[in-house]
Order: sequence, then C-alpha cells, then structure tokens
Amino acid sequence: MTIVDVITIDGPTASGKGTVAHKVADALSFHLLDSGALYRLVALASERAGIGMQDVEGLASLATRLDVKFGPDRVWLRGEEVSLAIRAEATGNRASAIAVHQPVRDALTALQRGFRKLPGLVADGRDMGTVIFPDARLKVFLTASVEARARRRYKQLIDKGISANIEDLLRDLESRDQRDRSRAAAPLRPAEDAHLLDTSDMTVDQAVAQVLQWYGAPGS
Repeated sequence: MTIVDVITIDGPTASGKGTVAHKVADALSFHLLDSGALYRLVALASERAGIGMQDVEGLASLATRLDVKFGPDRVWLRGEEVSLAIRAEATGNRASAIAVHQPVRDALTALQRGFRKLPGLVADGRDMGTVIFPDARLKVFLTASVEARARRRYKQLIDKGISANIEDLLRDLESRDQRDRSRAAAPLRPAEDAHLLDTSDMTVDQAVAQVLQWYGAPGS
C-alpha cells in the first residue's frame, strides 16, 4: 500500500497558515486542503438555507451534502463562485460557532481525508494534525501574537476590497481564539509531535523555508 505524505499546518485565525500552506504545496507540487474553507462553506450555505447555528442535525446533514469545488485561489458552492463571500468576517464568526458541534465535524471528516492523494497533501486548519491526519509525516503549529494577526487580517480584507476596522478585528480574534481553544470538539491545540512556529516577526518566505527544511525538501 502506497503511503501518501501529509504535512499538516494548524494554528489560530490569521496566523498565516493558509498562505504558508499554499506556498509549501506549490513548492512540493502537493495537493492543498483548506479545511477552514469547508467550515466557512457550511456557514454560508446554512445561512442561505435558513438553518440556525444550534440546529446541529440540520447543519450536519447539510455538511454531508456539501457541493464544493476548489481551484487556485477560488471556491465554488453549487456552481457559484463564493471565494470572497466565505472570507467575510461574519461568515468566519459563524463558521467558528458551527465548528463546536461534533456531528458537523464528523460529517466533514471523510470529505477532508479524501484530499489525501499522490503526490502528497498539505492540509491547513485547526485539527489537521490532532484529528484528521494524526499519522502525518510532518505536523506544524503556526502561531503569532494577536496584534500581528489582527494587522495581517486587516490587510487581507482591505486588499480584497472588504471594509474592516482593526480594533473590531482584534476583539473578534481574541473571542474566536477563546472559543476555538475551549470547545469540547477538537479544541485548538498543537499535536504532541508538532513543530511550533511563531511567525510574529517572520516573513511568509521565512516560514515556508522553515517548513520545507523540517520536511527535508531538497534545497531547503
């Protein structure tokens, strides 16, 4: 049986894990899984369908029927491109609230594991190394100070033409950190064998280089 290498990159919101994961996947020609996008898609689809955030059965049922397609920097839901819609702060907050429900996480587990294909996979999220791919060859837990993350999130939103207030972002990040760390279902924490990487004072390229070095990529 062929073993497909997986690199997991977990961490809190706006730690830079998505950008780092994308660049690592490009460098290795690996597939990419943005698990956070799946929860945002459930959040967006459930809001449109009028399913409440506490309707666990309805949310889990929707998650099992998620019609999603990923492309380079683009996401489609039922054939509609929703790349910007799922990045709205309100959708992110709704996704964080929905992610506390174990049945929703269970519904998305098989979908996420299906991304493990040759030549390899880089998976970013919050429980990739602890729950979804516990046998990953390399596990990285990316973090940064909440102030640095608020600045990064602000720049991301402004660059995409989405209005934002940095003080509101700071409060939202602190609230989401607390919720993600304290939830009963797959709380945000590093895997025991994860490499810890604080990117507060690092560039994206420096973080990517470190991950590639840990993986043992040629030339890293």
